[in-house]
Amino acid sequence: MKNLTVIITGASTGIGKETAKYFLDKGCNLVMNSSNEANLKAAFEALGSPSNAIYFAGDVSKNETGIQLAALALEKFGRIDVLINNAGIFSPKPFLEVTENDLDHFWKINLLGTYFTSQAVVPQMIKQQEGSIINIGTVLVDHAIGGFPATAPLTSKGAIHALTRQLAAEFGKDNIKVNTIAPGIIRSPLQGKMGVEDADSLSGLHLLGRIGEAKEVAEAAYYLTTADFVTGETINIAGGHTVGHSI
Repeated sequence: MKNLTVIITGASTGIGKETAKYFLDKGCNLVMNSSNEANLKAAFEALGSPSNAIYFAGDVSKNETGIQLAALALEKFGRIDVLINNAGIFSPKPFLEVTENDLDHFWKINLLGTYFTSQAVVPQMIKQQEGSIINIGTVLVDHAIGGFPATAPLTSKGAIHALTRQLAAEFGKDNIKVNTIAPGIIRSPLQGKMGVEDADSLSGLHLLGRIGEAKEVAEAAYYLTTADFVTGETINIAGGHTVGHSI
């Protein structure tokens, strides 16, 4: 893993920040991104302002952000080995209350951000004849919850799951692996943003009787980075959420 160059979007908090730390500990070069420059700078400094990492603030829903991230990686490190499309937003809202602006918001950040950033790195991965793209989806795509109406974000995340499979098919010949990580409830600032004050209160959604930790998602991303014969897959990091529930 040493000297591999990894781009992580949404790297300023939660899963993205923990994944950045995990990959830095493995000796990787890192390009960190977030739309919030202050939070991104703080995360970079919290990681010790490492010499083998750089950061760039930008909105991934804009095509130029992905282009700039790819250019920075090549300028600083000369390669692009891994892209982790972690940037995203999620919040519930009843179907009949969803507006056009709601849909536009989720689709731009979740789907277009993943699409454009992947589009920016694939040419270099083709040139290298190797690479790994890891998209972040959600277990709710395959296991909806009646009391948690979230059609707007879920349709965008479902599209990411479909994009993963198609990219894996299109670029398998170039030795580019494309996979999705579908987290369950993971301890992160996201729960607070959705109004969940006690994330552990949702532990019953998982057969293991607890919520997940951000490091466990980072471990899955590391596995997918090193797995040379896994592509087009969705890996659930959800403590059995999609299998069943305890009563």
